[in-house]
Amino acid sequence: MSQHSARSPAASLGDFLAAGVVAEDVPPLFPLLSARPLLAAFVALFRGGDEEVLIRLAVLKGIGTRAESPFWSPRELEEQFVWLDAVKLDTVLKRLREHELLIWDGEQRLYHLAPSGRMALAAIDLMLQFAAEEDAELGFLASQVAAGGAVGRLSADTLRHLLARLAELEAQFAAAVASGSEFRLIAAQTRLQSVWKWMEKGTAVLSGLSEEGFDDATWRLAQEIGARQSRIMRMTSVFQRELAAIARQRVHLSQGGLSSSEVAAWLKGLDLEQIVALADGALSIVAEPVFVLQDVLLDIAEAELIDRQHPDRRRSSLPPPAAVATTQELPVEPPPELADLLQVLRHLDSPLPVADVVVGGSFRSASYRLSLLPFLGEEKAPPDLAPLAALPVQLLWSAVAAAGELAAVDRAEVAAITPGVIAPLPSPPATHDFPG
Repeated sequence: MSQHSARSPAASLGDFLAAGVVAEDVPPLFPLLSARPLLAAFVALFRGGDEEVLIRLAVLKGIGTRAESPFWSPRELEEQFVWLDAVKLDTVLKRLREHELLIWDGEQRLYHLAPSGRMALAAIDLMLQFAAEEDAELGFLASQVAAGGAVGRLSADTLRHLLARLAELEAQFAAAVASGSEFRLIAAQTRLQSVWKWMEKGTAVLSGLSEEGFDDATWRLAQEIGARQSRIMRMTSVFQRELAAIARQRVHLSQGGLSSSEVAAWLKGLDLEQIVALADGALSIVAEPVFVLQDVLLDIAEAELIDRQHPDRRRSSLPPPAAVATTQELPVEPPPELADLLQVLRHLDSPLPVADVVVGGSFRSASYRLSLLPFLGEEKAPPDLAPLAALPVQLLWSAVAAAGELAAVDRAEVAAITPGVIAPLPSPPATHDFPG
């Protein structure tokens, strides 16, 4: 029995549906049934083994490369695909003709691509353009949004795909922050840098969309995409703040400044054999971990009773501590953004807009300065931020900030910022001593 005949009993769509359900009444199936001729083109291209699919795609792409003269004679096809066996080429051309991907003009005796074949080829070529780049799915989805917006046929499903991918990235970045792991934070920061250019292009595409032809649901999706991209871009300052906090808590192992994080990174670069060789002879006893489970607790209690009855029983103990030199605290230079912020606020004698205080240099520098402002007046600020917290200034947000309105900036990579001012603290009222 052939493979096709073995699958023929499952060819009926009704076999997959529940009793009494009509395929045309199922919302996810109806648009697919309407586009069945076009989907048949993709089925014909991708049915079979990997090698067959690659040869079909190569032949179809080769036929579609000649834009100035899209008609091919059989002789020209043989010369174009001289690297392909002649019998196999005839088989591929026959399959493409049978499934209406390729048209044979019997009068002129010429081949040319069918409309469904050219549409399938254009969609595949677009995917291949982004296949070699890292995190290019955002670029591919942004190109779909741009193309749909340009011709007034923007699909809400395309926006949902883009929004779903952004939600996945935001969840990954939030998980890295919640883990508190320096290595996961650095990896997430690198990942954010790789997707940054695609999000910027996506923002430009969404900003250039016209309102004509789009319903309210589509515009709500576009607005939610913009809001989520803004939250992801603000993760730059979150990563910097978390990494700075980890740097303050880093344990230094020598006077040369070697840290535990650097040792951990070095160990991660070793293979298993090198780690085994490194640990050989380094451990004098075997660790005895105890897990807090009920059966384990019973075993421990029983062991304690036995020890009391046999006090001379041998016990394992840790070796005495080795004599090591005391490690001195190494001075840590504050980031230049913090030093600049202190310099401005120490000489503040009148209210100054938040934008004039934090914006400067780059978006990352502005994000870091903005993240430091909540520490003004904080009584339990970290030691390295104590000079900032002790300054006699206060942060006053504008009344429109609570409504989410932003003030335009348009300089130093910052488009807009939450409006507010930083003002000196009011002087305390003078007291007078009156004679009794």
